[in-house]
Amino acid sequence: MYQDVTKPLPSDVPAPEPAPVPADDDARWRIALAKDRRFDGVFITGVHSTGIYCRPSCPARPPKRENVSFYATPADAEAAGLRACLRCRPDDVSRDELAVSRAIRMLRDAEETVPLDMLAAAAGYSTAHFQRLFKRAVGLSPAAFARALRIERAADALTAGESVTQAVYEAGFGAPSRFYEASQARMGMTPSAWRDGGRGATIHWTVVATSLGPMLVAATDKGVCRLSFDEDGANLATRFPQAELIEGGDDFAALFAQVVAAVERPGDSRHIPLDVQGTAFQEAVWQELRRIPPGETRSYAEIAAAIGKPGAVRAVGSANGANNVAVLIPCHRVIKSGGALGGYAYGETIKRELLAREKAD
Repeated sequence: MYQDVTKPLPSDVPAPEPAPVPADDDARWRIALAKDRRFDGVFITGVHSTGIYCRPSCPARPPKRENVSFYATPADAEAAGLRACLRCRPDDVSRDELAVSRAIRMLRDAEETVPLDMLAAAAGYSTAHFQRLFKRAVGLSPAAFARALRIERAADALTAGESVTQAVYEAGFGAPSRFYEASQARMGMTPSAWRDGGRGATIHWTVVATSLGPMLVAATDKGVCRLSFDEDGANLATRFPQAELIEGGDDFAALFAQVVAAVERPGDSRHIPLDVQGTAFQEAVWQELRRIPPGETRSYAEIAAAIGKPGAVRAVGSANGANNVAVLIPCHRVIKSGGALGGYAYGETIKRELLAREKAD
């Protein structure tokens, strides 16, 4: 969906997989009642009492549940004898797809910043409408997507051993200060720290006893950068071999206490600051995970659809596995489409217990 077929997307925006697994019918029905535009193009709602099929976001009055069936594509609905709704036009998606693909090409190929009004004009939309369309399709605004591209290019260059200055300019930043501002906001460490395994970064950490077992908590002055079970300082040193690791620290005691409380009684922990880094795709997944209300779960397919990448079900699973801060980014709230618990980095017992505690509150 919304894929530029002439040129691959960045490495952090995976190519679609064939025949992605959609949410179950109960979840589809909830989405249709909510008229959630994020799922347009993910599935089709067929209303057999009227003989039409619609987008999930169709503004028409909701039909009775017993008259509704769900289909993967407009072609499937038409094969069942249904015709397209004239109000929401579920079979007319090519213009939006082409508009987003064209914008992605422009952002990829540009050596300088492409203004939003230029992207919108090329698509033939108003700036406000195109901003919403692009974010719904990609999971990021055009400006955030462009920044992610530049940071990724610079990070790749740094990993390859190029100098910071060379990497900054080759990635399209007009000045080193611009890259430092962007990378600090998104990556949490300086460019040199990114390249050198945390060199120059200071990380405070501790291991605390919890009802779920020993838990490692680590944080920079920007927020929590690691939360894991059954790990210690040696594990942290493997992740950040060049960082200055300081055990404890009075200035971090209050933050660590908040983290422990969030684990002992998991709920909405979005007030706890994080310092995490990942690709643009991973961060889009993590942001969506933090939107799942405590006590609820989502399938991998639902998360993929929510970030505008319904074909990236497996990539969502990989992004879950790359999560560095358990509980605070609640990857334990993601289960398989059939309702099975699914995997968890720290074991099924901890995942089941976290979900049970949230549902009990």
